[in-house]
Amino acid sequence: MTRRVLITGSSGFIGGHVLRAARTAGDVRLRLLLRTPPATPDPDVEYVYGDLTDSASLRGTCADVDAVVHCAGLIGGDAELLRQANDLGTRALADEVRRAGVARFVYLGTAAVHGRGPFRDARPGEVPVAPASETSRTRAAAEEHVLVAGGTVLRPHLVHGKGDRWVIPGILALLRTLGGLPDGWAGLQSMIDVDTLGRVAFAAATREPEDGVGRIHYVTHPDPVPGELLLSTVAETFGLFAEDTPRISAETARQRVLDHPAARHHLGMLAVDHWFTDESLWSGFGVEPGAGFAGRFPQYADWYRGQAGLPAPVVTAGFEKTR
Repeated sequence: MTRRVLITGSSGFIGGHVLRAARTAGDVRLRLLLRTPPATPDPDVEYVYGDLTDSASLRGTCADVDAVVHCAGLIGGDAELLRQANDLGTRALADEVRRAGVARFVYLGTAAVHGRGPFRDARPGEVPVAPASETSRTRAAAEEHVLVAGGTVLRPHLVHGKGDRWVIPGILALLRTLGGLPDGWAGLQSMIDVDTLGRVAFAAATREPEDGVGRIHYVTHPDPVPGELLLSTVAETFGLFAEDTPRISAETARQRVLDHPAARHHLGMLAVDHWFTDESLWSGFGVEPGAGFAGRFPQYADWYRGQAGLPAPVVTAGFEKTR
């Protein structure tokens, strides 16, 4: 049976991968909610105009679809604009979902709605929503609108892969600021690659979940990543440091990032546990998590190299180094 699916934010980081998953699924009629017409329209796709900051523009956008995957939203910037787009815009979209009788409504949220942590082996419903930024506050409000409408909320933590402009770029900036690898880091991080996240979001919108599967999920790989492994994997993949580069103590690391706000943020985040667990997600929606971070990250290395201006690797006698 052909499924009719509306995707918002399809030109963005995660939304683009949801769109990719939908295109490869077959038996799907796609409708994309856009603010501006596409440069090269796809004749097999329906396009509708809508802007989250203009509630009236969303009227009728959900008519005659079976599922809505909501990936659009704002991150950072003016507080009022964040409220209009993330909070009020999602409320207006949820109203349209109810008005049109849409069966499935999926929202790409974030584990950041819980605040700064630490969180260790946290499961859905075990930790309170306590956002620490205006972005997270308005996204937490968006979650509530989705849940009231009977929808499903997906909360990833750190997302890496093609299109990532924050996680790995921030780690690269941190490592360059430090000039070496920190020593003695114990923070466990929940991560997911964006291709798998896109497949999960599409499955949540189109598959009948197993009994007992809830409506809030952490989309994180089952194996959390120790902070030291995360940093060393990134450093080694891009050949940032020589093998004999000395390790940096936690105190020295803190001193070196004092004048670098972005690096200081990543340092503080990675030093603390952000480990979220949700086994029911994978069996409930029939998606395999695949390899963990160390196994998946090299697949995206060339894309990151192109974005960061890093040199390509040279393979010599079985070892990889940079030019």
